[in-house]
Amino acid sequence: MTSVVESPRRSYDPLSVSHLGFWASTADEREKTFSVLRRERPISWHPPLEGGLMPPENDGVWVCTSHELIAEVSKHPELFCSGQGFQFEEVPDDILEAAGSFLGMDSPRHGALRKLVSAAFTPKQVSKIHDQIKRQAASIVDDVLQTPSGDFVTQVSKRLPMWTIYEMMGLDDEDKRNEAAHHADGMVSWADEDVAAGREPGEVLNDALVSLLMLGMDLAAERRAHPRSDLMTNLVNAEVDGKKLTDEEIGSFFVLLSVAGNDTTRNTISLTQRALQLNPDQRDFLLGDFDGRIGTAIEEFVRYNSPVMTFRRTATQDTVLGGENIRAGDWVAMIYSSGNRDEKVFDRPDLFDISRNPNPHQGFGGGGPHFCMGNFVAKMQLREIFDQLLHRAPGLTVGEPTYLAGNFVHAVKSLPYSL
Repeated sequence: MTSVVESPRRSYDPLSVSHLGFWASTADEREKTFSVLRRERPISWHPPLEGGLMPPENDGVWVCTSHELIAEVSKHPELFCSGQGFQFEEVPDDILEAAGSFLGMDSPRHGALRKLVSAAFTPKQVSKIHDQIKRQAASIVDDVLQTPSGDFVTQVSKRLPMWTIYEMMGLDDEDKRNEAAHHADGMVSWADEDVAAGREPGEVLNDALVSLLMLGMDLAAERRAHPRSDLMTNLVNAEVDGKKLTDEEIGSFFVLLSVAGNDTTRNTISLTQRALQLNPDQRDFLLGDFDGRIGTAIEEFVRYNSPVMTFRRTATQDTVLGGENIRAGDWVAMIYSSGNRDEKVFDRPDLFDISRNPNPHQGFGGGGPHFCMGNFVAKMQLREIFDQLLHRAPGLTVGEPTYLAGNFVHAVKSLPYSL
């Protein structure tokens, strides 16, 4: 049956963020539009986004560009839910369920599952993860020093999060790690021609999802039979209020961890390496007291680069947001990359300032129950890799990045480097 889309109940904003060309432009070009929207109409009405896997069933989407409204939506899940989807485009329900883990859930299920997963991150496990990251970062820079030129994404940015996540989970086989990382790419770049390699976008996404689910569920079964001191063993044994995670929940979490843990940190590393090169005063300032300044600097790495650009919610009831009447069922999109440039919150927001403090960025979400629970792992990775790069490879320079066109992740496909 063909869905009938209602005529829009109001005029679409003249500064559209819905077409593919907008998201194929540079971050600086997109910011020109967001700046106007933040200043003049921080919530605005736009057509359904182009490029989805299926025809839209709605007549538009509300877009929040201000820090204030993004935080308001994030902190009120009773009004703006996640269980009906968190992406900008229409996604089939079965894919949403399998790929989203607790990103696509609401209370009470969201809180219960998040509590179970959190229980697996014991202090001993967190300490072990940090030790692994230190060793991995050192080994990666060892290899860079032996390879005077190449692709920074392949040699550095992609390797560290992939290595961290899969060693943390106990996926030892290097071929399986590479396979998982390949499918994690497919989950966020299914519309990219290079990734699709002639396949239909839906086929790319489905293949990636099924493969990651099977890897996660197989690893869970293996750890039930042969427990070890890794996160997957902790997950299969985690119990809160007499409940354990099901195989399907563990598989879905493996998908989430593969995508969120690989892609977002990877892009922050790439974008920060370039930002430090373009802002040598900031690089020198950081090196002047690395241990004392890196914690504050990391917050600016995330704010300035905004690796996750968008999420969306669905209105659960008629309400008012930013002076606009929102109907139950309306889509409400949050533009984190815009919130992180809000002039009302950040002094000179376009400036890369690693001493910025306070820095209430929305790079890990706008607050509320869906605030990124893995942010501590990302911060460990950023600290250790830049400790190694800045101190051991000070002469490393990068060229012009090639970006992935999309509205979800600010992704760098390639970034040439030389020593």
